[in-house]
Amino acid sequence: MNNIADQKYAVIGLGLFGQTLARQLAAGGAEVIAIDIDVKLVQELADHVAHAVTLDATDVRALQSQGVDQVDVAIVAIGENFEGNILCTLILKQTFGLKSVITRAMTMAQYKILALMDVRVLQPERESAERLATRLLRPGLIDNIQLAEHFNLVQLEAPKAFYDRALRELDLRNTHSCNVVSIRKAAEGDGQMVSVPHPDDVIREGDVLYLIGTDENIERLTDELC
Repeated sequence: MNNIADQKYAVIGLGLFGQTLARQLAAGGAEVIAIDIDVKLVQELADHVAHAVTLDATDVRALQSQGVDQVDVAIVAIGENFEGNILCTLILKQTFGLKSVITRAMTMAQYKILALMDVRVLQPERESAERLATRLLRPGLIDNIQLAEHFNLVQLEAPKAFYDRALRELDLRNTHSCNVVSIRKAAEGDGQMVSVPHPDDVIREGDVLYLIGTDENIERLTDELC
């Protein structure tokens, strides 16, 4: 997987979702082109991204003039104007031939239409609600990211049952069919990430674990231990 700093992104539509996304990508070191037809929204973001541009996202030439046809990832975050969302998505996918296009759906009907276009479709409001529900039901679960259908990366506060035990002893791969892919150590003042955990790494109180597993296995683990 390429480093975020090597990627060029276009975020089209600068409502709250689009602005937040553009800021976070830029803060992570990515080159971001932020686009909206509203001058005020563009100006609000101008100091936070590499390029902030006012233009009509359904205008092929205008998008090309800003190099949108050359980005690695394009995100269509247009919320209210669904016709504009569809037209922009078609330009990115069919006219420019971009491999990675992500677009936003506000309703299930919109989701079904956009899903026919060979793009990744987000439903931020629904996904946020589902993630919040999961966190409320399982307080130890900090975050949950779906990597594929029924397959997740979760951020989990180390359960008390894990304290002062090594990963080798816990043997989560065999006991719960989950893999620990990273640890944020509480003992480190800067919250250092252990990118490739060693079997002899010992879990301490306050550590945060990053695990990969199926919905069923993650649910079973959190039910038993959190």
